[in-house]
Amino acid sequence: MRSKRFGIALAAAQMVALAATAGFAATGGAFAKDSLTMGVGLEPPHLDPTAGAAAAIDEIVYANLFEGLTRIDRNGAVQPGLAESWTISDDRLTYTFTLRDGVTFHDGASFDSSDVKFSLDRARAETSTNAQKGLFEGIASVEAPDPKTVIVTLKQPEGNFLWNMGWGDAVMVDPASAESNNTNPVGTGPFKLARWTKGDSVMLTRRDDYWGKAPALKSVTFKFIPDASAQVAALLAGDVDAMPNMGAPETLAQFEADPRFEVVVGTTEGETLLVLNQRRDLFKDPKVRRAIAHAIDKQAIVDGAMFGFGTPIGSHFAPHNPAYLDLTGVAPYDPEKAKSLLAEAGHADGLKLVMKLPPPSYARRGGEIIAAQLRAVGIETELVNVEWGQWLSDVFKGDHDFDLTIVSHTEPLDIGIYARPDYYFGYHSDAFNAVMDEIRDTADEAKRTKLYQKAQTILAEDTANVFLFQLAKTGVRAAKLDGLWENAPIQANDVTGVHWRK
Repeated sequence: MRSKRFGIALAAAQMVALAATAGFAATGGAFAKDSLTMGVGLEPPHLDPTAGAAAAIDEIVYANLFEGLTRIDRNGAVQPGLAESWTISDDRLTYTFTLRDGVTFHDGASFDSSDVKFSLDRARAETSTNAQKGLFEGIASVEAPDPKTVIVTLKQPEGNFLWNMGWGDAVMVDPASAESNNTNPVGTGPFKLARWTKGDSVMLTRRDDYWGKAPALKSVTFKFIPDASAQVAALLAGDVDAMPNMGAPETLAQFEADPRFEVVVGTTEGETLLVLNQRRDLFKDPKVRRAIAHAIDKQAIVDGAMFGFGTPIGSHFAPHNPAYLDLTGVAPYDPEKAKSLLAEAGHADGLKLVMKLPPPSYARRGGEIIAAQLRAVGIETELVNVEWGQWLSDVFKGDHDFDLTIVSHTEPLDIGIYARPDYYFGYHSDAFNAVMDEIRDTADEAKRTKLYQKAQTILAEDTANVFLFQLAKTGVRAAKLDGLWENAPIQANDVTGVHWRK
């Protein structure tokens, strides 16, 4: 006959086992959850951050699966990554990186300077498919004199070089696995891919041989929930523990009143634009571009589409950046001015345009409001909703088949995209390009600030696009969940520091 003590011990053991299978770990007499299910609005097209422009890729893999020489932290500061330290030559052309010891890839391959040389040379190659190839064009050479040392020589000084090396597009990959990272990502990060259930979720598990501090979480599941109402239902039902970016900002008050949750509103790098395809002859006329800008009530879009979450902007620059210049007054909301400019441009009888809208609610909801505002000045706009894959093929790549689109550019400090000759919105300005060249060659922060403000002014006065608002980061999380980023200085859901309180 079993003793009462044995029965109690058996029951306790069963409780521990059940807790473990439910994602809990027994610690000091209490149970601390060690798994996380996070809802995300979009499924990535693949999982290789060095070969795609979709933010949804980095939002899963950055810092979790893949790492770079440097990394951007939650405050937007550059920190050591796979390089534990570096020195910069007096002429600011040569960066000598010292790599960490004991770093391996998920498949057990060792990481050394040859991998850095391969990764950077691959990113800057003529045949590179890197979405941010411009980050690497200033590199003249990459040398690997010994396994722990990398020497990068630049063509000219680049004040943002260490920051650029912290982007998701600059992570380190292994030559042996680089070509299969789309579906089988192999990085050096503290988590590795457990499974990708297409159309549903990506699951990561903590690796045992990570070179750095082990995360508190044993597993993380990113669940794809594109529908805003479904996001709310999943949170309330406990199917997900957090939504870092809520598609329905109007529901935040509901979650603020619920003690089970915490609402955190922060900033992003997402400049939300009404993009004008300047490959179209119509938009080569600055009067037409300016007319559309005057037709748009930005605050009405923030209020109507985002329920007040967001900051109107007048150029392609984040308001929280020290170099930000408020240029919302360059083309203020003025429907009569819009009609007058359209008449001057020969379009007194109005225009008919097509606006292709990707899935995010800021685009779909914002598009409806903008279409009504444009209609009021004589511009009829056909709204065409497309999925991300079609948006990337029709708008961003290929033939750039669109008149208008709405999208939020979430890459950090990316004003330089307007200097790219083949970029999708087709803008060109010799004056702007000259300023960007000068920024690249300037290290002094005060001078760089003035140059960034000059660049912002050129874009605003040219009406390079219609600059709508800076996207807010509207997150909801379980009340006992700590460590998620409040702001988004880079496209990331870095869970390496996330943990549950007991």
